[in-house]
Amino acid sequence: MADLSHLAQPGTSLAIRVTPNARRPGVELVEGQIRVAVTEAPEAGKATEAARAALAKALGVAKTRLTLVRGATARDKLFRLDAP
Repeated sequence: MADLSHLAQPGTSLAIRVTPNARRPGVELVEGQIRVAVTEAPEAGKATEAARAALAKALGVAKTRLTLVRGATARDKLFRLDAP
């Protein structure tokens, strides 16, 4: 899992691409884009919540600080990091 703690600034918007049903979960930074692989299926928001938890862990923040701005049902999502 990539260490993205240098991106953990309050008010920052983080665009990510989620891969549901992945064989192995993980977070990586590929060519400037954050990619999150989760093992959950894209049903009833399970993959989105798993992606939020994985992103929060990579950033070193609580998952409640990440607010989904756009992309609830899409693979491309935009999260905002709120102040503690």
